[in-house]
Amino acid sequence: MLAALSRLLPRPRWSAFFVTPATLLRWHRNLVAWRWTYPHRGPGRPSVAAEIRALVLRLAAENPTWGHRRIQGELVGLGYPVAASTVWKILHTAGVDPAPRRSGPTWTQFLTGQAQGILACDILHVDTIGLTRLYVLFVVEIATRRVHVLGATAHSTGQWVTQQALTWSWISATGSTSTSS
Repeated sequence: MLAALSRLLPRPRWSAFFVTPATLLRWHRNLVAWRWTYPHRGPGRPSVAAEIRALVLRLAAENPTWGHRRIQGELVGLGYPVAASTVWKILHTAGVDPAPRRSGPTWTQFLTGQAQGILACDILHVDTIGLTRLYVLFVVEIATRRVHVLGATAHSTGQWVTQQALTWSWISATGSTSTSS
């Protein structure tokens, strides 16, 4: 308002004021800026409370088999809503190694151990010189890579395949090599 009134006075009389209109306008701008400026927060996420940080490290020390996801789940159950990535970051910053993987075989070790019992079977066809098609049922032992021919027929049916497989399983179970069929 004082700035508006100062416009009514001629310019040479402005020196009578203790405050210039520019100063009044600057004060007004500062007042508006102060009124409408929100409290300033630093960039990024708020830091994790020291209590939560200590609790994460305590849970990791007392339960060495727990990973960051398990610790996060326990914290949520205790009423501390913390993300799994935050727990991982706390552990990583503190130099705590991740929980060891469950002891057990790798896939390679598992398949190598099970190879004795794994069989693969298939049927192939052979065209003879007389243009007759024969179907051959065979089994491959994965451990030894041995191929066993179970039988051949010109008319492959589900019953025939089942009979050949049962006969072969009986032979391999008893160790007998003679068949009566």
